[in-house]
Amino acid sequence: MSAILSADDLNDFISPGVACIKPVETLPKQEDYNPYEVTTEDKVAAQNPAPASISLTDCLACSGCVTSAEAVLVSLQSHTEVLNTLDSYESLNIQNLLQQQSKNGLGHINHAHTSTPIPQNAKLFVASVSPQVRASLAATYGISERKAGFMIEQFLSGAQGLRIGGAHNSSFTYVVDTNQLREACLVLGAEEVSESLSNKKRPVLTSACPGWICYAEKTHPHVLPHLSSLKSPQALSGTLLKSVLSKTLGIHPSQIWHLAIMPCFDKKLEASREELTDRWWRPESQQQGQTTTQPVRDVDCVITSRELLSLAEARNIQLSSLPLTPLEQPPFPDARISNFLFPSPRRRQQRAEQSPNAGSSGGYLYHIMATEQANHPGSTISIQRGRNADVVEYFLFSADGTQTLMKCARYYGFRNIQNLVRKLKPAKQSRLPGAARRATAATGGAADYAYVEVMACPGGCTNGGGQIKVDDVAGILPQTRGEQVTTTPVTPQAQKEWLKRVDEAYYSAESDFDSDFDENMQDHDDNNAKDNDPDVNMTNGHVSTAAVNGTSDTPHVNNNHTNNNDNNSLDTPGNVINGINVSDVQDLLHYWAGLVGVPLEKLAYTTFRQVESDVGKNKANGKLSDTERIAQIAGMSGGGW
Repeated sequence: MSAILSADDLNDFISPGVACIKPVETLPKQEDYNPYEVTTEDKVAAQNPAPASISLTDCLACSGCVTSAEAVLVSLQSHTEVLNTLDSYESLNIQNLLQQQSKNGLGHINHAHTSTPIPQNAKLFVASVSPQVRASLAATYGISERKAGFMIEQFLSGAQGLRIGGAHNSSFTYVVDTNQLREACLVLGAEEVSESLSNKKRPVLTSACPGWICYAEKTHPHVLPHLSSLKSPQALSGTLLKSVLSKTLGIHPSQIWHLAIMPCFDKKLEASREELTDRWWRPESQQQGQTTTQPVRDVDCVITSRELLSLAEARNIQLSSLPLTPLEQPPFPDARISNFLFPSPRRRQQRAEQSPNAGSSGGYLYHIMATEQANHPGSTISIQRGRNADVVEYFLFSADGTQTLMKCARYYGFRNIQNLVRKLKPAKQSRLPGAARRATAATGGAADYAYVEVMACPGGCTNGGGQIKVDDVAGILPQTRGEQVTTTPVTPQAQKEWLKRVDEAYYSAESDFDSDFDENMQDHDDNNAKDNDPDVNMTNGHVSTAAVNGTSDTPHVNNNHTNNNDNNSLDTPGNVINGINVSDVQDLLHYWAGLVGVPLEKLAYTTFRQVESDVGKNKANGKLSDTERIAQIAGMSGGGW
């Protein structure tokens, strides 16, 4: 049992707490007094000190709190911050930027010599939305996951959405589905595991869950060498959007404001990590001479599903009243990146329906198993439940069933994570000379795994701490599902039933797409029949005016960087694994690196490090003050919370 986590706190990721063990000591006011006088407790309590304030830097440097309670302290990332930013900055006119790009060419826009220079008090607002958030809204409003995506985009970008009531009528120009970047993470993750099979550093542990990463960095540094170095889909979305948009439009990353809507409070802390900023991927030549020394975050703000409802309530907008139809959006400044971020209907139909065996957290493990299965024709995958529903083992057997080719596992929830890290502890060296090392559970347990999908939330990401809960639904809009408002106390069984509904919406996302698309695209059938190009630009099924009608006030953008062979690669049967065209994703990633002039290692990978604990240590013996120590830890390179 950890000295920090108690038995009552093992699964507190279900809902964030407000308790924090950050030492805030009340000291008596310094006065002239007798040094031999005894200071009593009543004298200390009688003082009226200023209220203690715990900043984000304090939170990131703290080594005690390791659960979603940390997210409560991230006050700068909330729906209020979204409103304040929208009211403080105008939206950049993307039409003017695209026209200027067409005249000057990619990456050669000199706005100082144009007739329409970019206003400094303006930003390009972009957003990325996770499928778990859409599933939560779908279960809440009784609609499909695809229509929930329409609802979110209408709210963020539509005429009846956030721009209503704002000081500048600002709204989001692009809304990206993180599923697209998840595919990139799955492909890179399979490559990483394949390389690890030839060395002894096994297993590879998922690094997409910030709650798990925070816990590992602070309390179990021995597992850090096992962590995958891949960025999460949220982080990869931020890096791609800011690097590509800043390059193609000729604007500084600070003028791009990226909002991520996620199921988990801990994603706020992930966005605050030092290495997830432009300083880690921007070429040094572009950083020289810049006026600001502060790094620009790849993700500026993270809100959760429940905070999305609060955002709508603050603008007096009923989400249920928004159109559940495709939203016309401007073209993306790079055609090939656009085809990847906003896939056409034909491409989406090529993807397989999400299998419950893949789990609700992105399907990292399942894709890795499917990749290895494709490399061993005739092999079979066997799935066995562990000691509880959140522990599942996966086996890849040879064609004749006599050999285990790969063994992986899924560990969800801190109760199970603690058992996993115990198994990974290295053998202790005996202090007796000549004595053998003491054997540990790792010798025949976790070390046999090639990959472990680790998530802090029991049940996976659909059960994230920021998701809409069953007791929230009664006050939102029960009449949309034909139900009556109930005041019955919420039971654990009711929450489990609610989670099943969210999971059902999550797993049926792809099958829902076909019916939703047919219903919403009837007005465009004639135009689509004339256009044989399968790459109709779409945003979560939303149609771009230029793509559908063939004409637009906006010129065709970045034609010089369109991949003419992009469509053919999608039809190669051998490249498709689990509904994902591996070659197409690999080519896209290398194209991205070449486009922005940054190695892929800097764009797609990150680092982790041990955080020293100060629990139980005598601070008087230290040379650094608390303020100096916090500033030092928060500013360290190579990661850190």
